[in-house]
Amino acid sequence: MTSMAGRLARQQERENGVGTNQQAVKYLQQDYETLLQGCLESGKLFQDPSFPAESKSLGYKELGKYSSKTKGLMWKRPTELCSNPKFIDDGATRTDICQGDLGDCWLLAAIASLTLDERVLARVVPPEQSFTDRYAGIFHFQFWQFGEWVDVVIDDRLPTRDGKLLFVHSAEGSEFWSALLEKAYAKVNGCYESLSGGSTIEGFEDFTGGIAEIYQLDKAPPHLFKIMEKALGLGSLLGCSIDITNSYETEAVTALKLVKGHAYSVTGAEEVHLHGDPVQLIRIRNPWGQVEWTGPWSDGSSEWKYVRPDEKLKLVHVAEDGEFWMSYSDFIRQFSKLEICNLTPDTLASDEVGHWNNYQYKGMWRVGSTAGGCRNHPATFCSNPQFLVCLEDVDDDPLDGVDGCTFLVGLMQKDGRRNRQMGEDLSAVGFAIYAYKGQSNIHLGPDVLLRQKHVAMSSTFINTREVCDRFCLPPGEYVIIPSTFQPHKNGSFILRVFSEKHAATRYIKVAEKDVDPNFKHMFKQIAGSVTNLNICLQKDGNSKLGLVEFHMLWMKIQKYLEIFKSYDSDRSGTMSSHEMRGALTEAGFHINSAVLQVIVNRYASAHYAIDFHCFVDCLIRVEMLFSKSIQQQHNPSINIGMQIENIRL
Repeated sequence: MTSMAGRLARQQERENGVGTNQQAVKYLQQDYETLLQGCLESGKLFQDPSFPAESKSLGYKELGKYSSKTKGLMWKRPTELCSNPKFIDDGATRTDICQGDLGDCWLLAAIASLTLDERVLARVVPPEQSFTDRYAGIFHFQFWQFGEWVDVVIDDRLPTRDGKLLFVHSAEGSEFWSALLEKAYAKVNGCYESLSGGSTIEGFEDFTGGIAEIYQLDKAPPHLFKIMEKALGLGSLLGCSIDITNSYETEAVTALKLVKGHAYSVTGAEEVHLHGDPVQLIRIRNPWGQVEWTGPWSDGSSEWKYVRPDEKLKLVHVAEDGEFWMSYSDFIRQFSKLEICNLTPDTLASDEVGHWNNYQYKGMWRVGSTAGGCRNHPATFCSNPQFLVCLEDVDDDPLDGVDGCTFLVGLMQKDGRRNRQMGEDLSAVGFAIYAYKGQSNIHLGPDVLLRQKHVAMSSTFINTREVCDRFCLPPGEYVIIPSTFQPHKNGSFILRVFSEKHAATRYIKVAEKDVDPNFKHMFKQIAGSVTNLNICLQKDGNSKLGLVEFHMLWMKIQKYLEIFKSYDSDRSGTMSSHEMRGALTEAGFHINSAVLQVIVNRYASAHYAIDFHCFVDCLIRVEMLFSKSIQQQHNPSINIGMQIENIRL
């Protein structure tokens, strides 16, 4: 979807580990250790210029500058709020997470889940941060954001009113890891208000990099127990809850001591024998550490008397600690919803569990070229992006005894929360899967897509951040076609495939016959001027841009526009030259300071502003140099510094 040079540069970064949890991308180019050391040497507490203690960091409407909800608000550091602030005091627990005046309970439930696994928590909340040793008012956290891990730096100035934290806080008031984590998450999403409303699944994914499934238990699939068993063996995080019908039911306790509207975690799935008959059991944990199920198979219930000692020992029969067993049949009757967050090896390296194989692609829908809409729109459907997945090896332990290849497909829209303040809503999205027979890297056209029925598709088209479904298909090659429900909707997405066995995947380039008809019409209208573009692009052999080449150029420019808009924060039509390094990095090009200085001298105005025309011109020329360096097997980040001096920018 983007340039070959950009793809090669990003591939090289991924191969070097950039974007993994072990080597997270520095968000907004802020390096925690460098900034910390600078503060310690200067003796000054850190003040974050990229997320300042100002109204714009709070919100844009309900928490906007003139909102009554922000009157009397003051930004204060924990050291100003109590005499002995702690980052984490005696371990991170559920009581560290109390909701404030922000509708982000979904996020707090996800944060609470982190406290159940110290290894996962340490990935998100780097340890050894404190208000004593090397304290300089600066902290950092790591989140998974649309395909890569980012390290987010913040200062510790927090919104307060009357000397108390306005948003999330600990029950004791002296522990601040959760409030600082919330601030870092608000930063990557644009502001605090952007966190209002959501699903716990979103937090699960951003804290683990995993892919999440949701099951309504009144419609549980036949083999859900087996799915849970496998998921636990793969190290997945499982949560369950009981729906509420009104606010009065929140945390209401049922007759059998289950709490409504409360997040439980599932920690085990085992089978035992009762009077010789097999019984499937589920082990569940209440984060409160108390209030346990009192029905069959609860602690001390009569069923345990008839379980063989060896089986009972295997189950680690739990005590009065908030963890309990119940039968699977009772589980699906008593609980409403099960959430499974399937992890990657990058989330948790352990020899104790297996791992899903995972693959991901970044893509775009653009009006007039690749925003084809769903199958209901035959004139444009074929112009959507297409991704090939080759399933070769069947599952080791098929759920229903029939050989097949299990895989998950997740389609995630990018930057939905950040775009809220621009009045942009998420689109209804979904995907279809078609058999790919007798092809060879060929973009499927109307002769296949409009004449053959899909072999599978997403369960729905919906305007949520991600649509995810589980499939089991025979070995073979398949094409996944992600789309918006309606055509002509701009958007950026991440397509992820998690498979039990290895699977080969790749993006399929569009063919001329499948280009959107509206785009063809536009190309014919402006072809005369386009063919004379004096830029370095792959041509069709006659030194002119053909339809497919122009389609690639158009998609490139659309991508550059998206990056430019994200850095033009005040919507002035220009971006600051100081932000040019970050914009180039997002486009896939890492440059040194000398190259940046040359670019600024050539493209920035007297007031150090860069407009979109200059931004595109710069990117295309930089791309040419990167591409040439890669073809000559040079290091682009070094070689471009030598070459750029010899080119008249």
